[in-house]
Amino acid sequence: MSRPLRVLVVDDDALVRAGLSMMLDGIHGIAVVGEAADGDEVPAAADAYAPDVVLMDLRMPRVDGITATRRLRSRRHPPEVVVLTTFDADENILHALRAGAAGFLLKDTPPAQIVEAVRRVAAGDPVLSPRITRRLMDRAATQAGAYQRARAALATLSPRENEVVLAVARGRTNAEIAVELYMKVTTVKAHVSHILSKLELDNRTQIALLAHDAGLA
Repeated sequence: MSRPLRVLVVDDDALVRAGLSMMLDGIHGIAVVGEAADGDEVPAAADAYAPDVVLMDLRMPRVDGITATRRLRSRRHPPEVVVLTTFDADENILHALRAGAAGFLLKDTPPAQIVEAVRRVAAGDPVLSPRITRRLMDRAATQAGAYQRARAALATLSPRENEVVLAVARGRTNAEIAVELYMKVTTVKAHVSHILSKLELDNRTQIALLAHDAGLA
């Protein structure tokens, strides 16, 4: 028989650790081999227990789950990591995935789905809760839409006006733009005014944001 999947539970809440350990230890083919109460305990626990999968809390007092995940995944033979948290802000999700987490689940995920996630990430399949998947899809769609709208807006400007937009996005003053683009300050001001009018924007900050959305800054 193949050995059971070895799981390390990392959470600063002792009750959460105990609950996850009791739940997973009762599942055939899974063994909770250790626990850690903070991210700074994870390296030593990984050395001691050689887990296949780590269930990682996000917010912990000394070292957060994202930092601990990044450190684990930099090892030669790293375990897979499933972030299990109550915090589902987009930034948390993206930071965790970029750090190398193979899964991101919320703590209200049904036990059966947590068990399935452990098995799937151990087999090399990434896992996201349905709510998280929808959030990322919506975010991607919003970003794609903003990019297309920004590109279309900038396409209505002249090449010279686009140069001014890029300079504004880089934080240049009118005087600096004048030197950089070899024109008078009054001409720069006129270009900025025309850009605001054409694009129906209110200020230079909105010009910079539009350039950012278009991938230019």
